[in-house]
Amino acid sequence: MTRWAVTGAGGQLGLDLQVALAVSGVDEKSVTALERSDLDVTDRDAVREAVRGHDVVVNCAAYTKVDAAETHEAEAFAVNAVGAANIAAACRETGTRLVHVSTDYVFSGDAQEPYAEDAPLDPKSAYGRTKAAGEWAVEAHCPQSWIVRTAWLYGGGGPNFVKTMARLAAERDTLSVVDDQRGQPTWTMDVAEAILRLVGERAPYGVWHATSQGETTWCGFARAVFEGLGHDPERVQGITSDQYPVPAPRPAYSVLGHDAWRMARIAPLPNWRESLAKALPDVVALQPPAPPQA
Repeated sequence: MTRWAVTGAGGQLGLDLQVALAVSGVDEKSVTALERSDLDVTDRDAVREAVRGHDVVVNCAAYTKVDAAETHEAEAFAVNAVGAANIAAACRETGTRLVHVSTDYVFSGDAQEPYAEDAPLDPKSAYGRTKAAGEWAVEAHCPQSWIVRTAWLYGGGGPNFVKTMARLAAERDTLSVVDDQRGQPTWTMDVAEAILRLVGERAPYGVWHATSQGETTWCGFARAVFEGLGHDPERVQGITSDQYPVPAPRPAYSVLGHDAWRMARIAPLPNWRESLAKALPDVVALQPPAPPQA
């Protein structure tokens, strides 16, 4: 019986991972769900104690406030880099396998084709730098590890772009959304199930990209959400990144390649449109009627 520990268990990926484990038949007694209040990943001794007795640790714990990290980089580094190093070292000491969740922000975002798993890291934001440091720490401390990069996540368990679009669809006649950043909208349940496939099929250790097939812009994503909820997608208007300034630079191109899945003959994640249609009923609560059109 495989014993699992999930750090960051209160986040949207951590919550869906627990659901995926239960659906796959894993006894809940074999799963230790560790939320932020249960485990401070920056406390090395506490991490050692938490990891002991488990066969697999999935590290979903992360500082994900991208804009806030620009002025609180040390705080982000403590969780995303030091915390990752603590977990990786503890896993190495106990022979525990580690799945470490990372991000597209480790890349510069100026590519013209999907980033390969072995593409050089070149983060442009504080958040990206701390996540890149976390990847390096995991690679250095725990050879028995899968680094799973994902991006543009949405799920039922927390605030995200899909929920925001659903709310704004009911509040505004029109909406302006950035249309010059490309990426892969990814359902957290798809990522959770992909993680189970990596572990269950004993995939080669290393870097994996757990993002949906296909690509779009934030504006295209928003229009798909509107359409899926029965709203007119033309209510969403595209703008440039310059028209929506934010503290942290966003990657203009966040599309990740999926060669590792094909080489290992393991099923990758589905197309983003297919998953969005399947996820919407669970991710978005019943919305109030949209305001009448002028």
